[in-house]
Amino acid sequence: MSHCPDRWLLIVLFVLIMLGFLILSSASISYSQKEFGSPLYILLHQLKIGILPGILIGILFFNLPLDFVRKYSLFFMLFVLFLTSMVFIPSIGVNVGGSSRWIRFGSLQFQPSEFLKLASIIYIAAWLSKWKSNPQDGNKKIFSRKNLSLKGDWAKKSISFLVIISSVIILLFFQPDFSTLGIIILAAISMYFVANPGIRTILLIVLILVILMAAIPLSGYRMDRILVFLNPEGSDPMGSGYQIGQSLIAIGSGGLWGKGLGSGVQKLGFLPQPIADSIFSVFAEETGFIGSIILIFLFLLFAIIGFKISKDSPNTFLKTLSLGIVFWIVFQAFINIGSVMGIVPLTGIPLPFIANGGSHLLAELAGAGLLLNISKYSVE
Repeated sequence: MSHCPDRWLLIVLFVLIMLGFLILSSASISYSQKEFGSPLYILLHQLKIGILPGILIGILFFNLPLDFVRKYSLFFMLFVLFLTSMVFIPSIGVNVGGSSRWIRFGSLQFQPSEFLKLASIIYIAAWLSKWKSNPQDGNKKIFSRKNLSLKGDWAKKSISFLVIISSVIILLFFQPDFSTLGIIILAAISMYFVANPGIRTILLIVLILVILMAAIPLSGYRMDRILVFLNPEGSDPMGSGYQIGQSLIAIGSGGLWGKGLGSGVQKLGFLPQPIADSIFSVFAEETGFIGSIILIFLFLLFAIIGFKISKDSPNTFLKTLSLGIVFWIVFQAFINIGSVMGIVPLTGIPLPFIANGGSHLLAELAGAGLLLNISKYSVE
């Protein structure tokens, strides 16, 4: 029986969306004026392609029957894989900076790999829910011939799962978009520990991880980012180390209370990607340590509420699905924040609900709507 959605989750989501709109309004003014001749262009564009349609999509996922979501998870996954593969079609795909991650239909342009995060989480949750191990089997039987057998129905469904996940790896490898792939893998591993599906699934996940590690070459800009992370003092401050250097200047100059919203300096042509990858640095400069802690606390609160929803969910599918959504959003947030602070290597992952961009915001609000949907059925 359903009940009202989690009100605390609703409040946290509302504050994050409003805070994101406020941060973007400050970070985008100079860039909008310079590039488009209007200080409000980026803000209004985000409202039109991200926030308003994102809220509508969130409402749609909030009202979807959860049995329908589980039943048609494979079809949703295949549809998003199809969209993701279209980035390689010359007349449709858009190549930016050597990466083929966007597709365009007329005036509409979006990044399908952002929706691949949600589709993968839903599909993996549905698959894992079928293989929950029996606690009565005991540890002595974990490596029995029966458990390790790859015959029958298990093998057929596992092979199809491996084919689909391998397709995700291949598509994201050739775009390339290893940040998205990393988020999907981290979320999947977290979901596994909740589902506890048995030794055969452990072996399958290990195989996927081996394929993943072999597929990621440490070359080009990826190696540069890792070297900058390992030795920031020895990097070229005007070359490979420029972005992290300017980010740290912005964060450090904010002090305790910040320079005041709209009064930041680094966004005025010094800090690369001030409305996207580096938007947390802009926020930290203008609101200081206190503002940064508040934003981080909001994501921690999102995680705590999400963990409770997962714990109180009535079945394995909803437990793993809710946990996957939580880890997706929280991992992405802290990887983005950690990268501009020099804690992890720089990535192209957007800050959820905050950074400019319609695709990631649409996918995140769809995931948030689904999490609110799950909260209606939690055991009180």
